[in-house]
Amino acid sequence: MSIITTDQWLQTDYYQPIKICENIKQYFHNASAKEIYEYLVMHGMYQPIPQGTEQFKTLQENKVWNTINEEFLSLQKEWEGPDIPIFIFPSDSQNTRLKKLSQGKSGLAFKDKLFLFVSQENTEKELKALITHEYNHVCRLTKWEKDEKDYVLLDTIILEGLAENAVLERVGKEYVAEWTSYYAENELSHIWKDLIYPNRNVSKFDFIHQMIVYGLDDYPKMSGYCMGYSLIKKYVKAFKVTSKEMLSMESNTIAQLLLDNDEHHPLL
Repeated sequence: MSIITTDQWLQTDYYQPIKICENIKQYFHNASAKEIYEYLVMHGMYQPIPQGTEQFKTLQENKVWNTINEEFLSLQKEWEGPDIPIFIFPSDSQNTRLKKLSQGKSGLAFKDKLFLFVSQENTEKELKALITHEYNHVCRLTKWEKDEKDYVLLDTIILEGLAENAVLERVGKEYVAEWTSYYAENELSHIWKDLIYPNRNVSKFDFIHQMIVYGLDDYPKMSGYCMGYSLIKKYVKAFKVTSKEMLSMESNTIAQLLLDNDEHHPLL
């Protein structure tokens, strides 16, 4: 199935995104087009603006759909991943947090589908980094037997760390997310000791789970993401493994280098 021709939908219905989402209803269980659109907007999908069709045309001129399709096929072959529908839409150009955090691009991965939201400013390498990160999520969700509804905090941060390590591996250090360098080693030690370790088994449906993962309110910014990336880097360094080899590993196995240590000296 792969890349869905969302460019054709945008051509005719850019200013009616809920109508566009009528085409997506079949991929969701018991959700209306309006509910789907509101959910996608929460994760970075565009909201119509007067000059929006120009944005869309720029994406076409930049061959965004072709670039992502080619990279997807390469990733699918390398990771022996599933063939899933991939939906590409403009990102929310008014979302300043999105611009600052990830060059105006974002994604939303499910076990059986993938959404990518891209900016007209995104380079080819940035697009490759995006599909790499998000499709790695898809492969992790399908290759590791644990059901996503049963994920706990440790599983989530490992999921994010794996995906960004795949970007480092395939696209290069200059294209990993800015958040990967937010904290020094001693700061990560405190994040592990004070936040991650005590809450490592907190369900993904628990409020504190999201607070830690994204660093909301008074929590360190993107703390879960940063700690997940650090865990993966330590495991890769210790065991010389690849992204593909880690896709089906237990979270506890990957984090064992820290879990084996005394709680008060978690990074020794």
